[in-house]
Formats: sequence, structure tokens, C-alpha cells
Amino acid sequence: MARTRAYTPREVGEKRYKTLPWDGEWQRVFGRPALNELWFISGASAQGKSSFVMQLAKKLCEYGRVLYVSGEEGIRQSFQRRLQLFHMEDVNRRFFIIEDTRIEALTERLAKHKSPRFVVIDSFQVAEWTYEEAMALKARFPQKTFIYVSQEHKSAPMGKPAVRLRYIAGVKVRVSGFVALCIGRENEHHGQGFIVWEEGAVRYGNGSLTPSPSPRGERSE
Repeated sequence: MARTRAYTPREVGEKRYKTLPWDGEWQRVFGRPALNELWFISGASAQGKSSFVMQLAKKLCEYGRVLYVSGEEGIRQSFQRRLQLFHMEDVNRRFFIIEDTRIEALTERLAKHKSPRFVVIDSFQVAEWTYEEAMALKARFPQKTFIYVSQEHKSAPMGKPAVRLRYIAGVKVRVSGFVALCIGRENEHHGQGFIVWEEGAVRYGNGSLTPSPSPRGERSE
């Protein structure tokens, strides 16, 4: 449906949004985005992207249930190890994993009463959705937070649909050298870094950034 209404500056200024109430490093790096914002997280392989997404998912469990669509990795041993590394059993009743990436099946699941508020799609490329399908899903469930994880090619999101999705996302995060950088609209302090794995970040020369509460001394993927 086309948006035909015109708003005055006062009307826009008076709009109120429910935002993520986190503080500390999460707020410092990512601001306080709306609970229904669209996230886009990209990064090259073996740079800490998957570990950052798991940390984010665990944090979001404080504010609602999280559905993780694990299309790229499934529930293989590497995924199992990551669950153990970040002690996801602590949020056992708030964190759920599926391997089915069919958008029809996901739509049916999300239409159910008390379905998860946060939805992680890992990855957008493996799901093989079009940009239009992703936007239609957001329009169908406007109160949910969709978090798209993207592969990269030559430091850019892989494929034109992913590039378009990144442009529209309110929170854009790129993970490189075990540091997650927020470059989205919600963050007033662009370039702030969230350390995914301190030892790995030091190896890449990023150790001067404020560390995250992630486990120390263990390799992140």
C-alpha cells in the first residue's frame, strides 16, 4: 500500500517508538534502535560474524523470544560449539532454532500467537529470498525485528538483493577482524566498535576498542 499521507514536522517529532532498553556497551555502539527495526549484518568468513550474531541473539533474549533461522550452518557441530561457547542454555526457553528457510513456512510460524519477536535469518544468500520477499515479510509483521545476516564478496554484501536490503536497513553492522562496527542510522557515534573476541581483535590491530562481554581466550567464528 502506498504511503500517501503528508506529515508536519511537529507530527513527526511527536511520534513515539518502543526502543531496545539496553545500556552500557550495547547502547554505546548500537544506540537504542526501535524494537521493530530492520538489521543487516555482514562480514567475510572467519572474521567473527557468526559469533557476534550469537551474542546479539542472546542479548535480545532479555527483551523477547528469538527465532534463529540457521539455513547456512544448520545445526552442525560448529553451530553446537557456538551455542556452548556463549552458554545459550541460559536462554533455553527464549531461543529457538529452525533450519527451514522457506519463506512460506516462516510466515506461517510467525503468524501464530506469541511467536518470537526477533527473527534472525542466517544467511540471506542461503535463504535465496528476493528483496521484495524480504520487504513483504517485514510489512506482514511490522512489529517484529528482522535481522539479516549476509555473506560478503570483496568487502560488499553478496548479490544485488542483499545490497538493496542493506540500504533500507536501519541498523547496519559490518564485522571485520573480530570487531562489529555499527554504521546504521540509529547510531549517533559512527565507527564505534564492539569487540567480538578480544584476542582475535588484538591480532587484527583492533585491541584498543572497548571489549564486549564475550568469553575470553576462545576462538570465535
